[in-house]
Amino acid sequence: MFDAFLRRLTAPEPDPLSGDDARLALAALLVRIARTDGDYAQIEVSKIDNVLKTRYELGPFEVAKLRKDAEILESEAPDTVRFTRAIKDAVAYEDRAEVVESLWEIALADGGRDHEEDALMRLVAPMLGINDRDSALARQRVLNRG
Repeated sequence: MFDAFLRRLTAPEPDPLSGDDARLALAALLVRIARTDGDYAQIEVSKIDNVLKTRYELGPFEVAKLRKDAEILESEAPDTVRFTRAIKDAVAYEDRAEVVESLWEIALADGGRDHEEDALMRLVAPMLGINDRDSALARQRVLNRG
């Protein structure tokens, strides 16, 4: 379903994504972090919906469609390394920095830190161009809000 999108995203020199495509790619990354521990819990789905609603000012039907499309894209996307590098090349830094905080929101949604989610966050944040310190600060902001 998303073959052409994934080919564009993983091209050797991808063009910056349009607003809708960047939104979809980032939503798929949120889904990937939620699915990492093998338990795609309802609380994680709700958090993803809330992040998408708040971040993109979407209504409930738009959020549900974006998340469903992101779930499909995530399942079709290549390995996390290629997918994340492609997002880094195609999405503005400010958006990527905010996404790391959103990723921590999803990773911590079920009340604890899971080994697989931690490992994926240690992999994904630097690939998005976000250093370990800034990722840790994003995690602390999420925990302090919690």
